[in-house]
Amino acid sequence: MTDRRNFLKQLSAAGMVSCVPGILNAQTFPAIQSGSSANGTNKIWACFMHLSFNFAGGIRNWGGIRSEFEPDQSLWDDAIKRMDERGINMVLMNLDDSVLWHSHPEIALKNSWTPERLREELEKIRKQGIEPIPMLNFATTHDAWLGKYSKMVSTQQYYKVCKDLIAEAIEIFDTPRFIHFGMDEETYNHQKQFDYIVIRQNDLWWGDLYFYISEAMTRRVRPWVWSDYVWHNPDKFFKMMPKSVVQSNWYYGENFDLTQLDENRQRYVKAYIDLEKEGYDQIPTGSNDGFVYGNSNDKCIGNTVDFCSKHIDDKRLLGFLQTFWMPTIEKYRGPILQAIDLTGEAKMKFENKSK
Repeated sequence: MTDRRNFLKQLSAAGMVSCVPGILNAQTFPAIQSGSSANGTNKIWACFMHLSFNFAGGIRNWGGIRSEFEPDQSLWDDAIKRMDERGINMVLMNLDDSVLWHSHPEIALKNSWTPERLREELEKIRKQGIEPIPMLNFATTHDAWLGKYSKMVSTQQYYKVCKDLIAEAIEIFDTPRFIHFGMDEETYNHQKQFDYIVIRQNDLWWGDLYFYISEAMTRRVRPWVWSDYVWHNPDKFFKMMPKSVVQSNWYYGENFDLTQLDENRQRYVKAYIDLEKEGYDQIPTGSNDGFVYGNSNDKCIGNTVDFCSKHIDDKRLLGFLQTFWMPTIEKYRGPILQAIDLTGEAKMKFENKSK
């Protein structure tokens, strides 16, 4: 079976190492410390905000592909303010086609933020003690935002576009600590309702992941990904995934008792434990998306914090991430602000236990 070292040798023999600059040093890349956050705590307490929603695999259920910039500024401002009030020290920003990229303006939505406008927003966020982090989801299930380039995956043109976007995002964010590349749910089951299906697997999936990783690391930015690949391919994952990549496993239920869960949910929860055994840095992820599906999972983030703080070594537990998978528009003001409040409550409980 191919492991990371042999795979890199294969890339070298095929003359492909130039496509993944610096990746041969992935394992020896100097560790980027989590450090202290802007408000003085050591853990990351992050919320995931959407500028673009064209990443959504089920976008047809949300009114279809957007053609114009969507977020309501008033809700965006209020959400950032609420994060500050609740002690949230990081915001992960889904950028995608919501920026009028200098390198590739052709993918931008109408009325997208210019890089200059985005920089102004980043300055405002930082002044509130919150660290902004960019995200570009390159998983093929979630790359409709790339426009025509989503149908050129793994070609030289595709690599050029990805390289340009990664470089520009890092520049706009003034070399952030992290950049999130998504890479979740790239399976047939997640695309079977699509009109156009693209799935990478085996060495192609890993080769493209290594490309994104290397583009970040050569710019001294630590890559960050979703971890669900490990659910169904644990042996391959642990042989191939560099420890330099921050892992965000995700589970959006409220029950973490393995004896009460079905096989799939056991797999999702147990991944936190398996990642810890293998020595990966983690930012466990919960959600407040139950509202969308007519139920509630408002205990998810709190229970995620409780479970993971017991099963992950403190030095590898970088922090926690709260998600709310809905557009940043007034219709969803309630659950978005509630999700931030729930994260603040989980943070307070965690810190009180640590005293």
